Amino acid sequence: MSPASTGASTAMDAAAPVPASDTPDSRMAPGGPGYRRMSFALFLSGVATFALLYSTQALLPLISDGFGVSASDASWTVAAATGGLALFVIPMSALSERFGRRTVMTASLAVAVTVGLLVPFAPSLGALVVLRAVQGAALAGLPASAQAYLAEEVRPRALVTAIGLFVAGNSVGGMSGRVITGWVAQEWGWRVAVGVIGLVAVGCAVAFRLLLPAPRHFKAGSLHPRRLLGTVRDHLANPLLRRLYAIGALFMTVFGGVYTVIGYRLTEEPFSLPQGIVGSIFLVYLVGTVSASTAGRLVGRLGRRGALYLGGGTTAAGLLLSLADSLPLVLLGLVLITAGFFAGHAVASSAVSKTAAHGRAQASALYQSAYYIGSSAGSTVGALAFHASGWAGTVGVGLLAILGVVTLTVLGTVAARRTLLANAH
Repeated sequence: MSPASTGASTAMDAAAPVPASDTPDSRMAPGGPGYRRMSFALFLSGVATFALLYSTQALLPLISDGFGVSASDASWTVAAATGGLALFVIPMSALSERFGRRTVMTASLAVAVTVGLLVPFAPSLGALVVLRAVQGAALAGLPASAQAYLAEEVRPRALVTAIGLFVAGNSVGGMSGRVITGWVAQEWGWRVAVGVIGLVAVGCAVAFRLLLPAPRHFKAGSLHPRRLLGTVRDHLANPLLRRLYAIGALFMTVFGGVYTVIGYRLTEEPFSLPQGIVGSIFLVYLVGTVSASTAGRLVGRLGRRGALYLGGGTTAAGLLLSLADSLPLVLLGLVLITAGFFAGHAVASSAVSKTAAHGRAQASALYQSAYYIGSSAGSTVGALAFHASGWAGTVGVGLLAILGVVTLTVLGTVAARRTLLANAH
């Protein structure tokens, strides 16, 4: 079957060559040595990353009250962290090319958890935003380096599943961080809540460093700026990568907007839920854990583009359901939004790792940069839309983003068919 018909690309095939039959493949595979340790270590790094990155998101109503600011002002505590990550992910990926994936990931987690222990003592909203930006910049060393590590150390056929497990760790981190902060904040306030998340992240960081196997296939690259810029230009010149970057940003625009604003909606009329219950709403992240970890099977059945259509359609259905003033329907909407988002993100991010024939850390970094720019934009624009038009405004922003996902996927389908017809002639 041709690459076009399966949703893959010839670049993907070139990026992950199958070893010759007389040369054993020493990369990790499910059931093989080190695979479970590696999977659990990266799962924990994903938990720490998302728990820290979004530690203030479920607490925004309390932060608004504590500092006497609006929802859009408080949303900067989320946007600053994701924006810092977006700005620094490419430089951090370059460091990982030179000094190694494990080294950069370890250093990034160490700095991020240290800042996390300082966040509870922020004396003002401005100081809190600055600390969150530094924390996001530190966490930039995790996502791109992790995907590059997996692309180098895991066999190609297991790559989507391995990245899906890493993304699943993100969902568990996002869920546990919000649930824990919700209940802790209800009793002791938002400062104690984010401090608890910092301590949880310390434990994850220590376990990650002890468990992650040393890389066996890493080859140090150069930090020369011209070479780095050349690699970035090569990736941006690839139409498939450009579409995947945009798709990741658009999916995250939806997710960032929805989960930044949902706390305000649920604490207001007609729901008027207490902070602990609002935090528990984020248990729906478990749905994302499942959908991300099964992304490999989804691509196997539907192809990459089919999986993206399904993810986008599921997310759109969830947005529409969430408009109801019925708590069960809102929860069902959040379940669908979460499932669709994490499936789409896992599919798009793994496709980036497979597509890049060289400079995988930079390819993944560009995806992560676009992804977190989408998160910052979603957090800010979603909050502004909520302030102007209520929850319907936030949903409208999300539906426009999903329309963009579908449009880009259609363009990819058309491009693949043209390539197939050209090759046939």
